[in-house]
Amino acid sequence: MKNKIIVNIFILVFLIGIIYSGTNIILWFIDNKKNSDVQEELKENVKIVEKIPEETVDNSPKESEYIKESEYIIDFERVKNINQDTVGYIKVQNTNIDYFVVKYTDNSFYLKHNIKKEKNRSGWIFMDYRNKNDGTDKNLIIYGHNTNDGSMFGTLKYILNKDWYENENNHKIVLVTDTTQYEYQVFSTYVIEPEDYYINTTFKNNNDFDKFVKKLKSRSKYEYKVDINGEDKILTLSSCTEGGKKRVVLHAKLIEQEDRIEKVD
Repeated sequence: MKNKIIVNIFILVFLIGIIYSGTNIILWFIDNKKNSDVQEELKENVKIVEKIPEETVDNSPKESEYIKESEYIIDFERVKNINQDTVGYIKVQNTNIDYFVVKYTDNSFYLKHNIKKEKNRSGWIFMDYRNKNDGTDKNLIIYGHNTNDGSMFGTLKYILNKDWYENENNHKIVLVTDTTQYEYQVFSTYVIEPEDYYINTTFKNNNDFDKFVKKLKSRSKYEYKVDINGEDKILTLSSCTEGGKKRVVLHAKLIEQEDRIEKVD
């Protein structure tokens, strides 16, 4: 009789576990679908126009122009009518990272809410609350969930693949705000245990920052051959990996910025 009770308890626990897991999978699917619909709606506010690269005397592209230039025309006013927390738009080549970026008063809210401030397990792409986002940040940090369906930062892990690294067109990250288009050059990509070091935003001086960026560069899985020093400003992208046990990280150096005033027609 006692053994039968124990068996029944195990069966009950097993069934509860299956129901719980199944419910979570369904809820994740629903949340991902909601965010996918929101993303399609927001993309109507983004227009990408390819620029004609400058040419040298012999009509060959300049060495610095090996990446096809693009101009991003974005109606931030319309998107901010949806959410005033919107601070930018980010694009990472050959990934699914193609999102508007939000920023809150902490780094927790958008882990569980989407850009419409609806509760959502997939969250949204968000900037570190400590950043000013006015062009003065030495380390501008953006986070996103590593989702199974490849949304949000679910494809950030592509940066660890050799074929992604070998395509130099992937090495430029574009971040657009309502006033400025920033272009960054990737200089480090790696996986690491959870820590606070690489998401530091406060530095005593340029020498302190110089040590910081050189440490980040030394961690890289690949050699990007990008000079980096204490005078520079960088962009950091971070997401969980390996079931949340580690972090996949990208660092890129600011190489160009241009004032933007256009809106989508």
